[in-house]
Amino acid sequence: MTKPFSQACENNKNHILKALQPALQNAASVLEIGSGTGQHSVFFAKKLPHLQWYTSDREVNHQGIKLWHDEVQLANLHPPLLLDLNYSWPVNKVDAVYTANTFHIVSWELITRFFAGVNQHLNQQGVVCVYGPFKYKGEFTSPSNDEFNSLLQSRDPLSGIRDFEAVEQLAVQYGLKLLSDTAMPANNQLLIFKRQ
Repeated sequence: MTKPFSQACENNKNHILKALQPALQNAASVLEIGSGTGQHSVFFAKKLPHLQWYTSDREVNHQGIKLWHDEVQLANLHPPLLLDLNYSWPVNKVDAVYTANTFHIVSWELITRFFAGVNQHLNQQGVVCVYGPFKYKGEFTSPSNDEFNSLLQSRDPLSGIRDFEAVEQLAVQYGLKLLSDTAMPANNQLLIFKRQ
């Protein structure tokens, strides 16, 4: 198997790192949900050595993630856990949860389950970092995001770019408070929440 590669991951990793560093400075453990190719986990674990970085995804992506991990052999980078938002999470407690480019892929029901899982597994004062595109007051932040949303929904009517206000309201219901909403390249955002 050839190592999977996402150009978007390469393009955005430095920008995400800059925003993550202050948010994760007091954390010791991070669970990445939807690790995808594994590129982000390798980069962030290398740049943030104080963190134990736990990857997770559905089994179909595990082999690719392991190929990235095998190249670097980092002591703070952990093999992918089998995590499907439809089921309980295979972890105890973590200081932070990170997910990138997942909310517009999964259904709203699974986003609700994401926050329910966070509520169960995030330590007190823990943080949640969510990267991806969002709508504001029902409006897309760019014409390209509007087109992207149409493509997503043509493939899966339950997917699509989410309303920021709905996501924030859901997070609040599960005991989180928005700390920051940072505009990122390519019409994406990084939302950082903290457990109250």
